[in-house]
Amino acid sequence: MKILVTGAAGFIGFHVCQVLLSRGDEVVGIDNINDYYDVNLKLGRLAELERHPNAGNFRFIKLDIALRPEMEALFAEHKFDKVVHLAAQAGVRYSIENPHAYIDSNIVGFTNILEGCRHNAVKHLVYASSSSVYGANESMPFSVSDNVDHPVSLYAASKKANELMAHTYSHLYDLPTTGLRFFTVYGPWGRPDMALFKFTKAILEDDPIKVYNFGNHRRDFTYIDDIVSGVIATLDNTASGNKEWNGKKPDPSTSKAPWRVYNIGAQTPVNLLDFITTLESALGKTAEKEMLPMQPGDVPDTYANVQALIDDVGYKPKTQLKEGISNFVNWYKDFYKI
Repeated sequence: MKILVTGAAGFIGFHVCQVLLSRGDEVVGIDNINDYYDVNLKLGRLAELERHPNAGNFRFIKLDIALRPEMEALFAEHKFDKVVHLAAQAGVRYSIENPHAYIDSNIVGFTNILEGCRHNAVKHLVYASSSSVYGANESMPFSVSDNVDHPVSLYAASKKANELMAHTYSHLYDLPTTGLRFFTVYGPWGRPDMALFKFTKAILEDDPIKVYNFGNHRRDFTYIDDIVSGVIATLDNTASGNKEWNGKKPDPSTSKAPWRVYNIGAQTPVNLLDFITTLESALGKTAEKEMLPMQPGDVPDTYANVQALIDDVGYKPKTQLKEGISNFVNWYKDFYKI
């Protein structure tokens, strides 16, 4: 198959490209290589893809998904079989500082993806949503059948908008779409703006770490390999309409249209202080902690109910936190020559 992966230089996109190449797919990766975080990390990921044994099946194009004419030309030229859309402006707190970046990438860019799929007979679009869509919902574990109409950040609102936009295209044009609500992804080649990366850097440099909500967060930390296995399994199981869907009692996670949304997480929420203890053990160093109140736009806990993904595609997260953190620490020390 010929597959477009957007955000190919990003954390999840890079790993997805690796797996697709390993199984013999032809992959076109696009990314605008923006400076939201260290560009060298993105370039390092691309260098790894260029060294892949099946690198001959990979082509990278530097491209911003918000550019409509360029995106139209990309889809028209390549006639992709399927699309994995992971490019987005990420980050809850940054959406408070720079809201326009989220509209440009997550709304305008997503529209260009949908239009490209619609006009070029793409068989399945799998796209990144986020656990952030649950917002003010406090019912645990989060279920895809829950109401998600109370986002607490523009980032979350943009991801909820993506789900609604995808449903419209699935309904109007019979375009199969599947949204994946990612829950706190971590692992080698991870993002520098995420807690594991920031904590590791600070502890190794003997700087204090900022512990928000006084450590009373719980997060459904999900290892990158488990995430990618779920993405690939979802990609291979094209969304179809739910014949039992009832408009009088609508299920928010399915539709008569070929549209689905799933949670993808570890199903094992971890207290932030326990997470830090596990990291300290892997590093062999104790962190100096600066305890702070919760930040605007953040939520206290995330906890995924992933039963629908287990039932439909056989998803099975298996990486334990201790193993995942150890793998990250080993990668970090190797990449930064520590």
